[in-house]
Amino acid sequence: MPLEIVRNDITQMRVDAIVNAANEHLAMGGGVCGAIFAAAGVEKLSHACAQIGFCKTGSAVITSGFALPAQHIIHAVGPVWQGGNAGEIELLRACYDSALTLANQNGCKSVAFPLISSGIYGFPKDIALSVATAQIGSFLLRHEMDVFLVVFDRASFQLSERLFHSINTFVDDHYVNTNAALYARRTDETFVSMKKPAQRKAELTQPSAAPMPTQETLERMLQRAGESFTQRLLRLIDERGMTDPEVYQRANLDRRLFSKIRSNRDYRPAKNTALALAVALRLNLDETADLLRRAGYALSPSSRADLIVEYFFRSENYNIFEINEALFSFDESLLGS
Repeated sequence: MPLEIVRNDITQMRVDAIVNAANEHLAMGGGVCGAIFAAAGVEKLSHACAQIGFCKTGSAVITSGFALPAQHIIHAVGPVWQGGNAGEIELLRACYDSALTLANQNGCKSVAFPLISSGIYGFPKDIALSVATAQIGSFLLRHEMDVFLVVFDRASFQLSERLFHSINTFVDDHYVNTNAALYARRTDETFVSMKKPAQRKAELTQPSAAPMPTQETLERMLQRAGESFTQRLLRLIDERGMTDPEVYQRANLDRRLFSKIRSNRDYRPAKNTALALAVALRLNLDETADLLRRAGYALSPSSRADLIVEYFFRSENYNIFEINEALFSFDESLLGS
């Protein structure tokens, strides 16, 4: 999965580079910075940083990882929050861009970030998160790299209050509606079972009011009925005039996995992979249900994860990274490979 949000200690991440939330003087600090210095080796890392000397806010520099599992440490200097009107958001965006560019220039295939500036620098966590996923997501639409956004605990991660409330309300409402519909159906079934056999038989033999499909519609349905998941996926890609890289990047999928799907007519993906592809193709709910059915799945009103995804489809928000922020916030599995 090109961008994955994980709970972990960033100093334990086995990646090509980890990102340190540094200060301009590249001195050992507290929080994530202090933990990275301690794990890498204070003396050696301090010496390497002293040789560089200075890094302005919004920029990044690179050193060895020393005793860390990671080969490199990218020191990215985020801004201090001053209320939002002092260019802090632009500087934080530049900070992520600088770190990712530096990682790419040094041949890194995997990078782990903390949520920069969200600690003692005071950035509201929801804004820090939004900037991080937007900038990383934008980079991944142009480059292939595995990027991890590492949070230590629940307190380190926060959706905007408005979005969290909207999703929570949607999920609660649909759970209520689903349960009400289930109760009504069971009541109807009980009522039907109380009818006399002759009455039930008469009702069942009444002609249906549903319109008959035309010959053209029926032929089209039969022609497409036997399509596998892969066949339907490739047809949808062609119909939308999209390229393979555009699809797998927007789906947060690894290129190698997408190649497996494309080359195997009978490939059966995981449900989260199928949903990610529906997001990339910007399918509506009916189209998504049809694509999922080809892989043997369905959106379930009894699944909180499915309802969260449905919320974004209904809102016509097809940003895979924002969807995954929400899923992570609700302790659900992320979309993608």
